[in-house]
Amino acid sequence: MAKVKTLKITQIKSPIGYKQKAKATLKALGLRKMHQTVEQADSPVVRGMINRVDYLVKVEEN
Repeated sequence: MAKVKTLKITQIKSPIGYKQKAKATLKALGLRKMHQTVEQADSPVVRGMINRVDYLVKVEEN
């Protein structure tokens, strides 16, 4: 069975003062607090969300 690639996504900046779409994207990624880290499967959908809020998150590939 093929191993699924995952991404570690960490919120590095507060969404206060940014557009509502950016806040909604962080919520959709599962991020709620500063310096919180979540693991998501690597997919085009997740990559698109990361590109939308790249100034608020840090991404590490596993």
